[in-house]
Amino acid sequence: MRYQGKIVKWNDEKGFGFVVPKGGSQQVFLHVRAFSNRQRRPLVDAAVSYELGSDVQGRCCAVNVRYADEKQATIELRIGVVPMVWAFLFSILLAIMVWAEHVPMVVAMGYLIVSLVTFMVYALDKSAAKSGQWRTQESTLFLMGLAGGWPGAIFAQQLFRHKSSKREFQTVFWLTVIFNCGVLIWFLSPYGADARLLLSGMI
Repeated sequence: MRYQGKIVKWNDEKGFGFVVPKGGSQQVFLHVRAFSNRQRRPLVDAAVSYELGSDVQGRCCAVNVRYADEKQATIELRIGVVPMVWAFLFSILLAIMVWAEHVPMVVAMGYLIVSLVTFMVYALDKSAAKSGQWRTQESTLFLMGLAGGWPGAIFAQQLFRHKSSKREFQTVFWLTVIFNCGVLIWFLSPYGADARLLLSGMI
């Protein structure tokens, strides 16, 4: 038997929440693995249908969960793709500028290495969130993005669905992206000539 209801609580970091049936008040445990469509991020007040089942410990939980309005899922998926496209285009543009000798190779390698490290840190932090272990501080994630790891951070946020729905985090994160891009533009401009010479002398 399928029930109609809505999500009343959701912890995006740990991937679980609770759903309440229409006309009822009893909260039913809901895990992200119970969704048939995992491309869509669960949100509070989202209308869903589900069946009742039990977990390995015999506790009641929602299973075979479906969204009542799949159109919203398409919208969210498109929104999530936009940052990834931006990061991809930035990477392509940076590679072209290195090939045209407008950007030093060391700068591109710096972005690549820091992005890879940032991607792995996000992956570890997501795993820690699910298992309740020690977490990476948000200030550390911001600093890594500010240092040039934001392309890797964007891919990690979307692929792991980590920190991508936390509005306060995203606001600060995109400010670090803007600042980093601004510094890169300054570095490549005539005003950054002395900095480029200094970098050339160091390598």
